[in-house]
Amino acid sequence: MNETTWRFVKKRTGADGAVYVSADGARYRRTGGPELRAEAAFQRRITAWGYPVPHLVEEGLTDDGHYYVVEESLGEQTLHDRALAALDGGRALADNIIDTAAQVAARLLRAQAAHLAPPTPCALRQWLDSAGFTQNVFQENPDLDNTRTHTALKDALSRLAAVPLVPGHLDYGLPNVLPAGVIDWQHHGLVPLGYDVLPALEIIAFKGGTKGYTTDPGQRRRYLAALDEASRHATGQPVSQNLGPYLLVKALFFLALMRPTDPTRTDKHLKWQYRRRLFAKGLEQYERNRTVDTALFPSLDEFTAGHRDGDHP
Repeated sequence: MNETTWRFVKKRTGADGAVYVSADGARYRRTGGPELRAEAAFQRRITAWGYPVPHLVEEGLTDDGHYYVVEESLGEQTLHDRALAALDGGRALADNIIDTAAQVAARLLRAQAAHLAPPTPCALRQWLDSAGFTQNVFQENPDLDNTRTHTALKDALSRLAAVPLVPGHLDYGLPNVLPAGVIDWQHHGLVPLGYDVLPALEIIAFKGGTKGYTTDPGQRRRYLAALDEASRHATGQPVSQNLGPYLLVKALFFLALMRPTDPTRTDKHLKWQYRRRLFAKGLEQYERNRTVDTALFPSLDEFTAGHRDGDHP
């Protein structure tokens, strides 16, 4: 391909390669290695299944031997970008962003529900380890590798034992969602139905307010109600009943890769301690009533103030 027709966008996160956009913005070109080949193969498969994803239009090798794919653009702004642009000095997420997020999530959920795989203990455990980055979390936080944590995770898996597995995104959130569909399927794999879409608004709280926007309880209820309606039509069952176990796993996910190696980076140490605190709160809530209420999470600023005042270790 003619490299001069492509404008560099960014380095790919979590993998080798880069992202480029065509001069007219109609297509994106991504370069990488074996992981990109696997992602492209997965994306072609789910495109055929009706998932709302970009269509791949070309693939091959660059002059220096790297693999590349070209895909149709789903648009210029993700819902995360749109949310930030619509804040207008406040922090409340606009209702139209919520409604669009619900529409895209319902489309994805219906497509996933049409391609169910039976759950097995081995597959569920594999999902937990992959989605929660459990090996890394316990390596960086050996004190959490204890009976209490494993008891809660075992309970979560038992509650999901009858939930079918579906090909999923594993990193779903507003930064990967556009009105036309969902991008960045790098971390794909089998997930319990609803794991991708249900926590999409709840996980905003794990960022500690640093994303710039927040949601209110009414917006989150409306979003979940839309997904329950889609799930009932597709499977006969609501999916929001599984939000508690999913958020417990998300609490692990957001703690992964957080422990800093540089002792002088007090900001990174503080953020690591903050994520540990959120995991602790999520675990306490889950033990109490099998749910996780992210509205009760402190913001990063609140945690920092308490840390400074001696309220936290």
